[in-house]
Formats: sequence, structure tokens, C-alpha cells
Amino acid sequence: MTVSGATAGGTAGTKGYDVRDPAQERLRRWRLVLGGDAADGTGCALSGRDAAMDGALTALYGSGDKPRTGRERSAGLGASAPSVARWLGDVRTYFPSSVVQVMQRDAIDRLGLSTLLLEPEMLEAVEADVHLVGTLLSLNKVMPETTKETARAVVRKVVEDLEKRLATRTRATLTGALDRSARVNRPRHHDIDWNRTITANLKHYLPEYRTVVPERLIGYGRASQSVKKEVVLCIDQSGSMAASVVYASVFGAVLASMRSISTRLVVFDTAVVDLTDQLDDPVDVLFGTQLGGGTDINRALAYCQSQITRPAETVVVLVSDLYEGGIRDEMLKRVAAMKASGVQFVTLLALSDEGAPAYDREHAAALASLGAPAFACTPDLFPEVMAAAVEKRPLPIPDTV
Repeated sequence: MTVSGATAGGTAGTKGYDVRDPAQERLRRWRLVLGGDAADGTGCALSGRDAAMDGALTALYGSGDKPRTGRERSAGLGASAPSVARWLGDVRTYFPSSVVQVMQRDAIDRLGLSTLLLEPEMLEAVEADVHLVGTLLSLNKVMPETTKETARAVVRKVVEDLEKRLATRTRATLTGALDRSARVNRPRHHDIDWNRTITANLKHYLPEYRTVVPERLIGYGRASQSVKKEVVLCIDQSGSMAASVVYASVFGAVLASMRSISTRLVVFDTAVVDLTDQLDDPVDVLFGTQLGGGTDINRALAYCQSQITRPAETVVVLVSDLYEGGIRDEMLKRVAAMKASGVQFVTLLALSDEGAPAYDREHAAALASLGAPAFACTPDLFPEVMAAAVEKRPLPIPDTV
């Protein structure tokens, strides 16, 4: 646990040593990390703000590294939502937002606080992030009516923040890709695609002049407002994919707002649900999902395949950890058939900031052999991945794959 929120320049209420002394500051931080056990060896006493910080940390991490179970789970924060809300207020006072989000996730996991997220006063106190949205979505079916409006407000705030962060760059990147994908053979000079023009005219290379004399020019067209590409987002909504579902819903809404792209959003577990008609509001999309079920990728791809009318102009994006509960061979045959028809098929193990989750490596290798390599994708990379798919060029696969 990284302790932050107090600087070496001084901390209100800290007594017994000069926090401007680097050696003493290191001891103070170690004391906060270690929790004040008699054997911690720091010899530091805390008071005032530092003591309050220590209390907030102890409430969450005071029982050691093992998650608490049974009655022990409520020992740190108490069993009522008001006491949890007070604790959340404390950690937001003493720690920066990034640390608060980590502590909230740890509290949900270690102290069994999922049920307390069903309380409106609890939701109003939390620092909302993608992971909290995933937790709320998993509790959607058991959430009381008194809490649902508060939950939707929390989810909407996170979604709007994500849209502000991602929408402009996504639209700009894909608009450029759509323009470049519209090729013309009599381009104006500033529209010439030199890389493709040179490649197409290598046979006209003149060694004595060490140059290529192009017989045919290839240029970028300018995409009109009509639909140029069709995108199908096929999203695994099993419990491990919560963050990916959130990001995919936001991107789906952004893509749906572009006139030149026809976007379809399909979510699946063992059943398949088409949420395309809700893409104008990603919050509705998210509350239309049901996190935590099984997985039948083959059934989901069968549905997506049935919706494709222009395969050469279609990009299918499968977001899944590839743990298939359906018919594996049929799944692979469907991918092969779609690619053979001209579909650009993209496989993302995750669409989140965390990197690749646990995934089925055998299925990933099988898809790679079909020309659909599976890799984890961050939200910031996703526009580039989609632009490459639209232009039918190699995908920008991260080196970590």
C-alpha cells in the first residue's frame, strides 16, 4: 500500500519529530505502512492527522494480508452504511483520488462491502471509477428501487468523464481513417498516397535515374456523410470483463454518433442481447447488461455473423477472455468464415487500463493462426486499433502480447 496525502514539508498534528528531516519522514511513512505493531521497529508515534490516517488504514488493512471472513469482515468498518460512509469521507480527506479508488476496491474485496453499495448514502460518498461501475452493474438485479436512481447518477458521472476523455480523439482518428480508406486513382497532388503509389509502380523503376516513374497514382478520397463502414462490438459480459463492458459501451456510443459508421453492440454470456437501439445513452446500455454469467462465444458470433450484410466493409470486434463454454470448433469456423468473406476481425482480451486478464491461451493461439491475434487493448490505444482495422492495415499490437 502506497501511503500518500501528506508531504515532507509538514503535516498538521504530527508531533515528536521534524517531518522535514528525510530520515524521520521515511520512518513516519513506514510506520503508516506497517500499522504500528509492537515489532514494527520504527519507534514512531502518531497523533493528529497522521493518527486519523493510520486509523483509516487500520480499519481496512489491520487484520493482516488475508481477507476477512464471517463476522471479522465487518470488524474494521462496522456493519452499517453510515459508518462506511464516514470511513469513505475520511480516506477522501487524507489520500489522493488514485489511492482512494484502490482503497475502495480493497474494501469491497476484503470486507465484503458489496451489499453496502446498495445503500444510497454509501453511493453518494464513494469516489466513482470504472471498477465501482462494474460492481454496481453486477448488483443491478438485486438493487432496491430506492438506490437505483443514485446508482444511475454515479454511473452517469463516470460515463460522462470517460466520454470527455475519449470521444474527440476517437472521432478524429476514425474520420481520418475513413477518408484514407476511400481510394481514388486520379487524386490531386496533396491527396496522393505515396506509399501505395510507389508500391504499385515498382515495376516502373528506372535504375539509371534511381527513381520510380509512376504510371498510376493512388490517392486518398474524402469520405462522404453516407455509411462507409459497419462495426459490430461483441462484448463478453462475464464477471471478469466488467471494466471492458464499461469502456466498450462508451466507445459504442461514440461510434454510433458518427454518421459514416453503422455501429451494432452485442453483449453475451450464455445468452445474446443486442443493445444497439440503446446506444444513444451508454448508461442505458450498461444497465442492460448482466455481469457474471457463463460464456458462449460461438452463439454470440453466430448472431453477429447473421447481421453482416457488407462483409468487405465490416469490422467485428470481439472483446473476451476467450474462456468458451460453447462449441470451440464452431467458434473458430465462424471466425474463419467471416475473415474469408472479407470481414476485418479484431480480438481483444480486454478493453481496460489493467492489461490482459487471465485468458484461454489455446483459443488465443488458434485465433492468431486464423489471422486474428488476440491482445489486450487500453482505451487510449483503441482508436488506433479501429483506424487500422478500417484501413485494412496491420493492427498496432502492443509489445507486451
